[in-house]
Amino acid sequence: MAEALPGTEPPGGTEQPLLAHLVELRTRLIRALLGVLVAFLPLAFFARHLYHLLAEPLLRLLPAGGTMIATEVAAPFLVPFKLAAMLAFVAALPWVLYQVWAFVAPGLYRNERRLVAPLLVSSTLLFYIGVAFAYFLILPAVFRFFVSVAPEGVSVMTDVGKYLDFVIKLFLVFGLTFETPAAIVLLCWTGFVTPQQLSARRDYVLVGVFFVAAILAPPDVLSQILLAVPMYLLFELGIIGARWLVKPKEDEAQKPVASPPA
Repeated sequence: MAEALPGTEPPGGTEQPLLAHLVELRTRLIRALLGVLVAFLPLAFFARHLYHLLAEPLLRLLPAGGTMIATEVAAPFLVPFKLAAMLAFVAALPWVLYQVWAFVAPGLYRNERRLVAPLLVSSTLLFYIGVAFAYFLILPAVFRFFVSVAPEGVSVMTDVGKYLDFVIKLFLVFGLTFETPAAIVLLCWTGFVTPQQLSARRDYVLVGVFFVAAILAPPDVLSQILLAVPMYLLFELGIIGARWLVKPKEDEAQKPVASPPA
């Protein structure tokens, strides 16, 4: 009988019953929610200041006398806390992903554990970088465009709730866009596609990223370019990462297995 390849031995331990898995899943969910709650408590105390920081890219572009408005009675109170809750989840994202990792790790092979842990760390960092990219570069460009095209006699006064929804959507778009390298590595690792196949389709990808940017980004051309160019560069980075991480696995699988001594 052929020996198992190094790193592909089945997970250790006996298989747990379904009830034990459900109990473990509940424990991990509770711990993840507690982590979000711990992050929310201090952020809620500074909720108003956090909202002011979020609105700063728009406020500094408004004409003299321009301001933001609240069209709902409870909006001045609820919207900052909504922002604090979202920021708490983002801040606790490493802890939440760790709970996911701790739940699935016992069922993974040893070589799979070596790859999944770096993917979780890199995907978290890439999401943070995408959000920072949107806040420091995209928001000022988008709001400068919207303020400049306002018809004469029209005062730009954005509702606080609608502004938060718009910004959160933009953060999600760029945060998920910056996950492209991790997604490519994962696709190549599962065997769904190879780095060579992706490299051969660069022309289609280049057209596709501009098409996606035209749909997801705000309507101005600058924002669409600022989304499409990083998306394509991240695609190339994902191919490089896939060649580096997946190739050892392929080489290992091609190694002849030594026959046991007679």
